[in-house]
Amino acid sequence: MTTRLQPGDAAPDFTLPTDTGETVTLSDLRGGRVIVYFYPTAMTPGCTTQACDFSDSLDELKAEGYTVLGISKDTTEKLAKFRAKENLTITLLSDVDKDVLNAWVAFGEKKLYGKVVEGVIRSTFVVDPEGKIELAQYNVKATGHVAKLRRDLGVAAA
Repeated sequence: MTTRLQPGDAAPDFTLPTDTGETVTLSDLRGGRVIVYFYPTAMTPGCTTQACDFSDSLDELKAEGYTVLGISKDTTEKLAKFRAKENLTITLLSDVDKDVLNAWVAFGEKKLYGKVVEGVIRSTFVVDPEGKIELAQYNVKATGHVAKLRRDLGVAAA
């Protein structure tokens, strides 16, 4: 198994397509803080909760200098449907080849309903303005995670 990313590690760079037809390159966002979160599948209950929580918190996070990027292995078409259905405001990125998921060690063995399976490991990272990992959280819970992250980052609710 690949070693998980730790604070101080260089954040693996990537360029991925969005659901709106644009591309996002992580290194282009240097100078600001970036929250990169990985989730298993769009339009499932936990992933919807998490995406809606990030969207609901986006104004406060932006005000504190954070950009939020949600990454899954879903196609851009599925992500577009997810955005429309849930009125999401965060940036959704598609990693169908799982190259970025693997680089960030957010794909691999995990427990699901007591069984060991291979899949996306729900993970959240904060990248500092220099492109280093500031915070690395693996196996996060979908419900309540954004509120906890905001507390950890000192981002108050509006």
